[in-house]
Amino acid sequence: MQNSEIELKFPVVDPNAFQARLPQLGFRLLTPRTFESNTLYDTPHRDLRAQRQVLRIRQYGGICTVTHKRQPEGESIDTGRYKIRVETETTVAECEAMAEIFRQLGYLPMFEYEKYRTEWSQPADGLGETAHLVVDETPIGNYAELEGAPAWIDRTLAELGIDPATCLTDSYGKLFLDWKERTGRQAENLTFAEIAPALSAAL
Repeated sequence: MQNSEIELKFPVVDPNAFQARLPQLGFRLLTPRTFESNTLYDTPHRDLRAQRQVLRIRQYGGICTVTHKRQPEGESIDTGRYKIRVETETTVAECEAMAEIFRQLGYLPMFEYEKYRTEWSQPADGLGETAHLVVDETPIGNYAELEGAPAWIDRTLAELGIDPATCLTDSYGKLFLDWKERTGRQAENLTFAEIAPALSAAL
């Protein structure tokens, strides 16, 4: 399935307190807190990265998903305010088999990132469309992500009392690189196994 993905992130200090407010705003819990593991693939020369494309295998609970993302062409939406990508995604039966297919085609695992994700949804308009909010607990901080039409995103930010100046369009890969630069840590992947020892050593 292919669609245009429009989203914004913002940091969340207390995920439990933040999510306690969501039912009052008409959000419905879709998926309880679930561990998620992601691996990004690319050629040895990082050809996909150079083209600003993403090839990803995601294990979310018992579901394995393959995703390709690329930059949109001729979008009229303000791409400076929102993160906009054309996303093609499908589920597959076995992550390991898909990973082996990628390797045989010359795409190797380049970066891993993990989080605990909770998914919420809300009807976005009178046409029956649905918008999504997810809360991600990562090894370097907690973030919420809004995905839907720009007008819905702006309205929801206001309802939540979120300052638009705190919103981000960065990927988790970019947030990880920024964290490494700030802290001087040497982790190669955004995983709990790699980040926890680094944080412990800093105490």
